[in-house]
Amino acid sequence: MLDNLRRRMGLLYPIVSALGVALLVMTLSRAGLALWQWDRVSAADGWGTLFVGGLRVDLSTLCYLLMLPALLTVLMAGEGPLGRNVLKLLRLFLVVALWFVVFMELATPSFILEYDLRPNRLFYEYLGYPHEVFAMLWSGYKTELFIGLLVSNLTLWLAWHASGRWTRQLAVPKWYWRPLLALLVVVIGVGGARSSLGHRPLNPALVAYSTDPLMNDLVLNSAYAVAFALKQSGSEDSAFQYYPNMTRQEIVQRVREATNLGASDFVSKAFPTLAEHPASYAGKPKNLVILLQESLGARYVGALGGLPLTPNLDTLIAQGWSFNRLYATGTRSVRGIEAVTTGFSPTPTRAVVKLSDSQRNFFSIADLLRSHGYHTQFIYGGESHFDNMKSFFLGNGFVDMQDRPTFGSLAFEGAWGASDEDLYVKAHRQFSQLHRQGQPFFSLVFTSSNHSPFDYPKGRIEPYNQPDQTRENAAKYSDWALGQFMAKARASDYWKDTLFLVVADHDSRTYGDKLVPINHFRIPAVIVGEGIAPRQDDRLASQMDLAPTLMSLIGISDQHPMIGHDLTREVPREKLRAMMQFYKNFAWMNDDNQVVIYQPEQAAQGFRYDPQTDRLSPAPVSEELARTALANALWGSLAYGEGLYPGVDRRLREAGQAVSAGLGLAAGAP
Repeated sequence: MLDNLRRRMGLLYPIVSALGVALLVMTLSRAGLALWQWDRVSAADGWGTLFVGGLRVDLSTLCYLLMLPALLTVLMAGEGPLGRNVLKLLRLFLVVALWFVVFMELATPSFILEYDLRPNRLFYEYLGYPHEVFAMLWSGYKTELFIGLLVSNLTLWLAWHASGRWTRQLAVPKWYWRPLLALLVVVIGVGGARSSLGHRPLNPALVAYSTDPLMNDLVLNSAYAVAFALKQSGSEDSAFQYYPNMTRQEIVQRVREATNLGASDFVSKAFPTLAEHPASYAGKPKNLVILLQESLGARYVGALGGLPLTPNLDTLIAQGWSFNRLYATGTRSVRGIEAVTTGFSPTPTRAVVKLSDSQRNFFSIADLLRSHGYHTQFIYGGESHFDNMKSFFLGNGFVDMQDRPTFGSLAFEGAWGASDEDLYVKAHRQFSQLHRQGQPFFSLVFTSSNHSPFDYPKGRIEPYNQPDQTRENAAKYSDWALGQFMAKARASDYWKDTLFLVVADHDSRTYGDKLVPINHFRIPAVIVGEGIAPRQDDRLASQMDLAPTLMSLIGISDQHPMIGHDLTREVPREKLRAMMQFYKNFAWMNDDNQVVIYQPEQAAQGFRYDPQTDRLSPAPVSEELARTALANALWGSLAYGEGLYPGVDRRLREAGQAVSAGLGLAAGAP
């Protein structure tokens, strides 16, 4: 049978054989993943759709992968020196291609465990940090590394031997058949790759069928998912590519109306959200410290109804101003940094920390505070270049990078660098020194112990569960380190002059069978310091509201473009909202728990969220609410694309140019 197929297929036999093997690998992998997620596949009623749509995606992927080598083979392969060399190159290509397909499917279960999606943009972005990633894998994923190495080597060995058989004794066509075979390859290859007769070729939206993002991802294969993400990243995605369109005028109008500002507060036509923001605190401006907690969702915080892992944070929540209904804007650390330090709206593209046009002259509170004479610093136990943080920070107001190379000896070092206790020791020393110098300061302190593989020193806590290196134990250790620091801070000289915000960057492992798993966006945030009265604030709030609130609390009155609410002031209930970006899905929730969700290339969908049961039920929403949500979903991309979110220097420079131009016009007037 195989000999008959070899004779009939001729030079295309190696291509067809490799296609068949790859298709089998992808199908078996999808079947295994589906069985693993049996309950969610069944709930989505997706067994048929999963495999029919999956076959379509797999064939498209393999057509993209094999079309060019197939074309070169039918045109050039043969019995002469050139033809034999072409077959050798083909053999090498097929080995690498099969290895890549197997490797991507092999990496998928671990990625799903962490992110509840197939490998995507995060997968290849992390490849840019081999030291951190390998340290993490070696520390917490030795079994997975061993299996990956074993299966990878086995794949290479099997593929090399199989490709040798596939490329031997092939029937070579007459020269006049080659152009026709090439035409056939192009027609089948292009048609299979497009997998559509419509205007657009196949993309993930065309095979999406469920409100559960993972179910839509299982239709894909991991090679396609990563390749599609890579293609999209090259153009820096825009919300305008995914969500319904809206005029610039309406976007600006609705975004302004959604703030708690009056029309007269806005001061610039060039920068639509630039406005006057008077501080509610009128005393001597205070220092500001933001303690950004890695992966600490509300479900790990006892005071917010979560697990009993955070006794020290629970105490702070009781003693300080706690925001009990605050939601993160995203699921990554850079998204949390974006919200907390710039107040910028979430978008379906990467956070501004990583975008090219925001690396300088982009607004941040560090930039604003630097203009008021503050020393601005970032303190982090790892390498500050990770996730492009160092470049973004240095270009936008931070002047002092205190990362791992500056720490010296440590009590404990994990896969991500200095432990949280070492981090806080470093921070306390820095704050004490700056205070002695009489230097006002702003410091962003970013923890890392509560990150996979959850390294922390033994003997500090009583483990909550076993084994020791679990998410819960790491959260408990990180809270212990926070408690040690806060005790020192309260006894310090800088305490009376400093305001502290303890806030999570995002929840850990944001997952679920909903378009946007809202419960996994809820995070703790509490402000403590001299003069901060205990307050349990149950208003709906967004991570974006923290930066404007902090500027008001420490006594900084100025103009800035942030659209978050200053929560020191009364905010009308109808303006309270949370914005959440879950990969390409955008959610807007109001104080009545009405939710509008925008998915790529689809109309708005309305829901009602029940925080008690974590149910997201379809429900009608008003056109007005849907339009306001859409305007805010688009605003971030509009502001980034048109440079509407200026840093202090750029704003002052352009204002000066405008004044100079006006004076010139006045001088030349008749």
